[in-house]
Amino acid sequence: MIDTVSTTATSAASAAMKQSMGMNKDDFLKLFITQLQNQDPLNPMDSTEYISQLAQLSQVEQAYNTNSNLQSIISALGASSSLSAVSFVGSEVTAAGGSVALKEGSEAAITFSVPKAAEQVSVAIVDGNGEIVRTLIGGVTPAGESTLAWDGKDSSGAQLASGTYGVAVTGVDAAGTSFACSPLIQGTVEGINFAGSLPLMVIGGIEVPFSDLLRVKGVM
Repeated sequence: MIDTVSTTATSAASAAMKQSMGMNKDDFLKLFITQLQNQDPLNPMDSTEYISQLAQLSQVEQAYNTNSNLQSIISALGASSSLSAVSFVGSEVTAAGGSVALKEGSEAAITFSVPKAAEQVSVAIVDGNGEIVRTLIGGVTPAGESTLAWDGKDSSGAQLASGTYGVAVTGVDAAGTSFACSPLIQGTVEGINFAGSLPLMVIGGIEVPFSDLLRVKGVM
């Protein structure tokens, strides 16, 4: 993806370079020739400094042209990147995550990756205030991806409101040692959010950066 911050910086640098030039190479040559034509024959001017300045001006102008070309390339790549992001809409994907979206009255599937076989896994569900509202317990779980269903209720059995909740998953091996598991987000890409500096996939109402993408199954 093309970082719009980098694009903005390049544009600013190009504009500043153009402004600092003051006159272009042709203007400088005209001034230089005029001064040569009107110089005192008995006291000719030293042209060394002018030639040096002309060389420097040529370098600056070349650098400005290079930056202008680079800006055009970045703009083209940015447009191409946006089109590529849109092509993910409708695809079923798996991404690294730590959130689950709940619709009141419906179950939510919590998917996670277990690095090694576990005798037990526990899934802590956290609300927006950082409080654990429910802990789900799973039995023997093999290494790989697994899913636990959450009925959307808290520890007391009360139905929780719709929204996005945090997820933390822990496993316990046969020796009784705890280890971290990786929560995942699975679902269909519903849209792309371009509001920020980088596009974000919208999966089940959760915004996910493309850098967290792990697997794409294709358009459903």
